[in-house]
Amino acid sequence: MALSDGSTESLHCPHLRFSKSRPLADEMYEVLLNQFMEGRRGAGEALNIGALSRELGVSQTPLREALARLEHTGLVTREALKGYRVASHLSEKDVMKLMEARLVLEGALTREAAMRTTPEFLEALYQTVLDLDRSVELADSEPDAFRLYWASDGRFHALIAAQSGNPFLETAYNALGGQIQRFRLFSKLGNSGASYAAEEHRAIYDALASHDPDAAASRMGAHISGAKTRRHQSNSHE
Repeated sequence: MALSDGSTESLHCPHLRFSKSRPLADEMYEVLLNQFMEGRRGAGEALNIGALSRELGVSQTPLREALARLEHTGLVTREALKGYRVASHLSEKDVMKLMEARLVLEGALTREAAMRTTPEFLEALYQTVLDLDRSVELADSEPDAFRLYWASDGRFHALIAAQSGNPFLETAYNALGGQIQRFRLFSKLGNSGASYAAEEHRAIYDALASHDPDAAASRMGAHISGAKTRRHQSNSHE
């Protein structure tokens, strides 16, 4: 349905409005990602394209494109003859192994980035620090705040990887990207650790801004170890 502002409205979900200025596949990507973050589609849940098409009032083509993009992030998986489903939770063992890999890679990436800082890099990195600060108060209770936490946390680490100047290390980090996204997204509501992450990101930023490779790498290691410990403590209390 066309609206006065030029956007269109889903006939099946009137609360959804799609902008004519953006590809519909992009809109569907955002819709599905929001549903994951709001807990409306749980880990391991099947994502039937036909059912989604009827539910959202769009054709199957943009949904296929959106799901393929989500598969690339690691948040969605696809099996032959079975279709797509929301990625499953990482096991406790997998999380610990993931964190061990991150400790090795991100310590090295951060050390390299500290030796190659530029004003543009520091400005972009500082913006993620500010965005994460903004998310802290409500990240464990409001989906929009959690989304800001999720996005700013991911961008902080990606910027550092890109600034390392080592394409091989960056490629190795990117290969873990989907698993890291799964870890962030499926953090249980109330256990995002946003307040800790905000403080730790600022400490890493300060070391990078001071051009101190040893301190930057050490603080990144402490940040990842802290996230690992918080995850373990959270699960042990369930």
